[in-house]
Amino acid sequence: MSTAAGAWRKDAHLLNVLGTTGEANALSSVQRSALMAAAAKGLDGGRMMVGTGTPDLETTIALTRQAYELGYAAALVLPPYYYKPVPDEGLFAWFDQLIRGTAKTPIGLYLYNFPQLTGIEFSHALAAKLIQMFPERICGAKDSSGNLDYARKLARIPGFAVFPSNEAALAEAEKDSFAGCISATVNIDPQSSARLWKGQSDQATLDSVRNLRQAIAAHPLIPAVKYLVGKRTGHAVWGNVLPPNLKIAEAASLDALDTIAAELASAG
Repeated sequence: MSTAAGAWRKDAHLLNVLGTTGEANALSSVQRSALMAAAAKGLDGGRMMVGTGTPDLETTIALTRQAYELGYAAALVLPPYYYKPVPDEGLFAWFDQLIRGTAKTPIGLYLYNFPQLTGIEFSHALAAKLIQMFPERICGAKDSSGNLDYARKLARIPGFAVFPSNEAALAEAEKDSFAGCISATVNIDPQSSARLWKGQSDQATLDSVRNLRQAIAAHPLIPAVKYLVGKRTGHAVWGNVLPPNLKIAEAASLDALDTIAAELASAG
């Protein structure tokens, strides 16, 4: 899921393509490859991260190689999420083979920690070992666990850049050593998140960011975000989703989301 190009260029430093909101894991490897190529052709690959993680190593290696060849700045890699529980040694072996398999296309790698969906949490010890063994390749993590204590501890690993998934964390990013955030709801109001990151906000801005996120999260997140992007851009095609996700259809939800869109539009 991308932020609309104008808002992205103005208010976001980087764009993550083929993440959870982009429904990457509902796409075939052929579709992911085609989308990666299209995004890199239309936007600055040097300012984009792309999700390349799949349950199988061969496909992950192929997509990660392509990300490098297309000029992406980094690859965001889920753990191999079918088999679980797995020991840290097994996960280390998987990433070791990924790094070896992409040695000639040495794109930077970020771990994608999302235990609610994968059933796997990257331990702090594993993250520390990976960056110690592969400092030229392992760069950090996107943490979608929602556990800021976990993210803060992860951010204390030297040289490890951590991006929580909640933009409200930007208000304390300097204190917590966060490198920024990667969030689905930033797509809806990137300007406020940019102000939080730049330290130009006040309590009212922070409250607005939190309230907006809570209001959107009251609905199925991916369809709600896409619906609102469609309202902002005037292109309803943004509202399309893939099974098992479903488009927003309930009248009450549509009314609530339309209210959010109208309030944001009136606020500029």
